[in-house]
Amino acid sequence: MSVLDYAALFAATPSPYLVLDPDLMIVEVNQAYLDATGTSRDDLVGRHIFDAFPYDPHDQESEGVPTLNASLQRVLTSRRADALAFMKYDIPVRGRPGTFEERWWSPVNTPVLDTDGEVAWIIHRAEDVTAYVDVHGTEEAVSREPPSERVALEAELYARARQLQRLNEELRQAHKRERHVALALQEAMLQSPDLCRHKDVAVRYLPAIGSLNVCGDWFDVVDLPDGSFAVAVGDVVGHGLEAAAVMGMLRSALSAAIRALGRPAQALEVLGLYARSVEGALNTTAAKALVDPRSKLIVYSSAGHPPPLLVRPDGGYDVLDQATDPPLGARPQHVVRPQAVHPYNPGDTLVLYTDGLIERRGEHIDEGLTRLAEALGQYGTIAPEGMADAVLERLGVTHGARDDIALVIVRL
Repeated sequence: MSVLDYAALFAATPSPYLVLDPDLMIVEVNQAYLDATGTSRDDLVGRHIFDAFPYDPHDQESEGVPTLNASLQRVLTSRRADALAFMKYDIPVRGRPGTFEERWWSPVNTPVLDTDGEVAWIIHRAEDVTAYVDVHGTEEAVSREPPSERVALEAELYARARQLQRLNEELRQAHKRERHVALALQEAMLQSPDLCRHKDVAVRYLPAIGSLNVCGDWFDVVDLPDGSFAVAVGDVVGHGLEAAAVMGMLRSALSAAIRALGRPAQALEVLGLYARSVEGALNTTAAKALVDPRSKLIVYSSAGHPPPLLVRPDGGYDVLDQATDPPLGARPQHVVRPQAVHPYNPGDTLVLYTDGLIERRGEHIDEGLTRLAEALGQYGTIAPEGMADAVLERLGVTHGARDDIALVIVRL
């Protein structure tokens, strides 16, 4: 059986294709693309796509460059294909500097991922639909030639596709603005004044990639008058500004409760009662752990949250799952929450996290928990800051995951 020649296949395919690297430099192009754009390989390969096909300065209403760039950036961020129904993107006329030809395209941008799941290349397919638009896509064309029923239907479908694309782009921009505001709010509310006094504590927050599901996770570090300190993580159901606002209220309430009560279970009980009065707060999960350096004990309680881990320098670990209860507000009546105590030795590492760090589609959560514990065990002797970075890289979430992630690492 002969080996398939992919280079020959790419070169011969009748659809126009070019290949971009993550910096949007053109690294390969097929003959169909050269024919469609009236260019040569020397015109394109090795150039940035928007240097090869620049913005037409004479067309102030052209959205070609920003629309295509937005699509390519979505591919780089989400690592998923992105299609545009129709778009006007005028291209330079070869041999006539400053002259552009009106062209319409139907582009699809598809990522090619490397072994680490990062975007190595983007395959850009651009079908030239200029002839179709000239015949069916304008009112002027229809007035010149009374349309048949089929032509009228095609023109209507085209118009609807363009309208849908514009609406989608408006939604994307609205989502982008909300995301930026929510992340800024999240960053402001995650400030923890007591954290600066703990050089052996590392914290991380990573927003979700290409998703509305951001800004619901939090972490906190609180010093108590008796010399102990408490750490917490939580996860609000919801997304965007609403989740960020709810997160801020619950985080502040839990911080106040642990300062007043000094016991994780009681603090979570108070938080559960408070959550009943906050819209969007029910079914929030949270884990709270109090570290007492004098007794070398960890006192902890969890409200429907993945269990904390205690990792030893030799790579062994304990799962702190003896005080797990349902999420906040899940029970119709108030019930006393459980609390457990676990000893530790100097040099051990306490780790709290949210489910975005361990959950994977189609996989049982215990597999993700084991994967995290094994990764932590490999880096149990390095400083918390380095440990946090190494673990995130090992789990493939350095640049984020499908859900947002909060992580707290405490060297005891």
